[in-house]
Amino acid sequence: MTLRNERVRKELMREISDILRKEVRGLQGVVSIVDVEVSHDNSYAKVKYSVLGSPEQVEKDKEVIEKNTPKVRYEVGKRIRLRLTPEIRFIYTDALEQGSRVTELIDKISRGEI
Repeated sequence: MTLRNERVRKELMREISDILRKEVRGLQGVVSIVDVEVSHDNSYAKVKYSVLGSPEQVEKDKEVIEKNTPKVRYEVGKRIRLRLTPEIRFIYTDALEQGSRVTELIDKISRGEI
C-alpha cells in the first residue's frame, strides 16, 4: 500500500465515522469503523464496521447504514479532496462484540471464576 493510499484510508476512516455520528439519523447502537480497505486507485472502499448493542439494534443499524450509503459517499466527496469519490461498500463485522467477550473472559479468569 502506498503512502497516499494509507493517508486516504485514514482520512476515510475518520470522516466516515464522523458522518455516521453527525449526519445519519436513526442509528441506535454504538457504530464503530473497524477498518477501511481502499483499492490501489482509490476508486473503491470497503468499510468494515461494528455495532455494539442488542441484536435488534444491530439489525436496525445495518439497515440504516445500507440505506444511507449514497449520503455517506456524497458527504465524503464534499469533505475529502480526491479526483473521484470512492464507491463505498459497508461490511458488517462483529469485532467489537468479540473483543468485549474476550475482555470479559480475561476478567473472569483474573478473578478466579474460570
